[in-house]
Amino acid sequence: MPSAEIITIGTEILLGEIVDTNTRHIARALRELGIDLYRTVTIGDNLDRIAEAIRNSMQRAEIVITTGGLGPTVDDPTREAVARAAGVGIEFREDLWLQVRSTIARYGRLPTENQKRQAYIPQGSIAISNPVGTAPAFIVETERNAVISLPGVPREMELLLHESVIPYLQKRFGVSQIIKVRLLHTSGMGEGVIDDKIGDLEKLSNPTVGLAAHNGVVDIRLAAKAEKESQADQMIAVIETDIRARLGEVIFGVDEDTLEEITLAAIQKRGWDLTVAGYGLTESILRRLPQIIPLADLQPGMIADRLKALQEKAGSSAALGVGAFVEAMAIEIFLNTPAGEQTKHFTYGGHPSNLPRWAMNVGLNMLRLEAQAGD
Repeated sequence: MPSAEIITIGTEILLGEIVDTNTRHIARALRELGIDLYRTVTIGDNLDRIAEAIRNSMQRAEIVITTGGLGPTVDDPTREAVARAAGVGIEFREDLWLQVRSTIARYGRLPTENQKRQAYIPQGSIAISNPVGTAPAFIVETERNAVISLPGVPREMELLLHESVIPYLQKRFGVSQIIKVRLLHTSGMGEGVIDDKIGDLEKLSNPTVGLAAHNGVVDIRLAAKAEKESQADQMIAVIETDIRARLGEVIFGVDEDTLEEITLAAIQKRGWDLTVAGYGLTESILRRLPQIIPLADLQPGMIADRLKALQEKAGSSAALGVGAFVEAMAIEIFLNTPAGEQTKHFTYGGHPSNLPRWAMNVGLNMLRLEAQAGD
């Protein structure tokens, strides 16, 4: 099975001016083909550094995919860098120039002279026309490697990847395996404790099991490689059953499920009306549940009285109060449901900026467990 590396090109990415979404999209496409991705890297618009990165990737992996640096300006050096890494020159392609001119004409404009640069690609490479942009892509082949250069504009990149590059990879490398991934979302148990309970499974080679913590939520990633999707699904199902038996109600959802969605669904199933209030929560967290009432001038120990008053005014059967006290690095959670009242205090040892999100996740999980207790 071939291996791959991705090189994202653009100084604007290194400077944090734009977010790289291309790497994630390409990585998922390679995963579905069963191609192992071993490394990704971002390089600024520097010809020498890009060429060096490509040469290094060619030594390690059969497939090297670059994105970006195919525009018409002098700071778009990918063509020259790929040619240098492959030991070939640059050649002009009349057919690509006609394509560039035709695309620009759709906007009612004439091409400038520098846009002719986009019709130059490494000698002997396979040209990939771009029907939705002015930057043609190309593939440089060696006996061992395929260096594939795609535009940096995400929509252009995605179209060329799926319509041209994936069929090429399937034919050139005979890839037939697929990799399926399933995420199990957990809350209420730390990453270290989960690792202690399923650590033996994390040593498996196929399927693989990995952990990722996200401020009160820990994801368990299951990935299986197989010839057929049904085989991969079955491999994952066996491990998932084992993990569920070990962790139980700690697992709240899978794949695209979110803690707030699962919690609200459990509340709705119980027929509870809900009042939610929070102190010290950021705007992004407040947007997760539109009905959250922001609290001000709150001290530890006050949240229960404040929330009861709001709950009585709303006439709701259930209430959740979340207090994130960054100065004290602590949170306070108050629940009042038909099952009873409970107040809990937790201390926090992470970065202060993460405390509000962790507090909200802890509170939502407590409410979820309360609502699901009757199932």
